[in-house]
Amino acid sequence: MNIAISNSSDKPIYQQLFEQISAQILKGELASGYSLPPIRQAATELRVSIITVKKAWEELERLGLIDTVTGKGCFVAELTPDEKIQMRNDMILQQMKVDAAYYKSFGLTLEEAYKLLKEIY
Repeated sequence: MNIAISNSSDKPIYQQLFEQISAQILKGELASGYSLPPIRQAATELRVSIITVKKAWEELERLGLIDTVTGKGCFVAELTPDEKIQMRNDMILQQMKVDAAYYKSFGLTLEEAYKLLKEIY
């Protein structure tokens, strides 16, 4: 598990953790059954609060990306390739809706947005 926290980011740290771990799971970099570090250990290693890590782990569990086994820890959930694709697409679509509203607020047309996206992609 490779995590890079940015203290200068506009995103809360728990969101950064959630996004990076969920991306690693959905891309197959963290395999089913992989054991996430305990919350206290992850907080210490990342130099963040326990509450921050707990919030990220809870969101991963809420979405079905990890399973918590009492007394044993948190593990990457068993997901089929199709489930991973669907979850990835759902998460991306949710973010794109937020982004599209922002672009529209500037009067950007779909064609203009596509052109700009194509330039940076």
